[in-house]
Amino acid sequence: MSPTEAAQRARVRAILLSLVAGLVILALKAAAYFLTGSMALQSDALESIVNVVAAAFGLGAVLFAGQPADKNHPYGHGKMEYFAAAFEGGLISLAAVVIIYQSILALFSGLELKNLGLGMVLNISAGALNGLLGWWLVRTGKRLRSKTLEADGRHVLSDFYSTAGILVGLILVKATGFWRLDPLVAMAVGGMLANTGLRLVRESAAALLDEEDSAMIEKIVATLDGLLRRGVGKTGVITVHGLRAIRSGRYTHVDIHLVVPEYEQVAKGHDCAERFEGLLIDAAGLEGEVHTHIDPCRRKYCSGCTDAACPIRLLPHAGYNSITKEEATLAEPIE
Repeated sequence: MSPTEAAQRARVRAILLSLVAGLVILALKAAAYFLTGSMALQSDALESIVNVVAAAFGLGAVLFAGQPADKNHPYGHGKMEYFAAAFEGGLISLAAVVIIYQSILALFSGLELKNLGLGMVLNISAGALNGLLGWWLVRTGKRLRSKTLEADGRHVLSDFYSTAGILVGLILVKATGFWRLDPLVAMAVGGMLANTGLRLVRESAAALLDEEDSAMIEKIVATLDGLLRRGVGKTGVITVHGLRAIRSGRYTHVDIHLVVPEYEQVAKGHDCAERFEGLLIDAAGLEGEVHTHIDPCRRKYCSGCTDAACPIRLLPHAGYNSITKEEATLAEPIE
């Protein structure tokens, strides 16, 4: 089994575990709500319904995104993961609206709470499971470069924090007998969920629109800097420019111009480009592809070029200057 296939299987196992655990947690929270009649616990149960639906949708997204590139999708299917994350963000926001609306109604119509002690025990159990599941999903999503898993984990963690806040509110209700705290706590949970949902939608929209991922670009530039420090003798490349990169799910697609010694034969320049692509993918730990365009040096970079065999050098080598993000992403180098 290839590393790519193993990683895909791990993603599917993770989202299946999220779905099964979500059903167990939902059952605990629903039982807590029906036992107590608490609006706060109802809001927690509603959020768990969203977790289960999102996990089911996420399973389909992970399976679809894992398909290889084909004629109709030359860049692969990875962006489906961003659709899944945006869908989950929309569900979270919808749940927030329902929670706030029902809490406002309860605040004015009155509420009778019962069996709070047993209800809180069930919710504590569900909350502990949520915390463990959320932490594991975020960690696994980052390791496997899965936006769906990471978004699911962040949602589950937000559920864990809201459960903790709800329990604090219910303890105060039980201690003081002031029942209006219950719908007020539920409204606070709804506000927090709305913020989480909108943030997920915003991040997913940015990815779908190919907004620059500054952290990814900086990582690639740092890797390029390390490769270029080796010199022309080891990489065949003098410098780079025209760097562009987009992420499609867990895949990264990089376009870059490589400046090579102009006196070299075309075949040697081609071989140098292919070798450099492999070096960049391995050194940056990318899962994806690098497309290169070869530019002749035009004797513009002599002072920074380490090619000792160059027969057309105009200036002696004066040392290496680190490449910056601004230089690497320039469409054309500065004259």
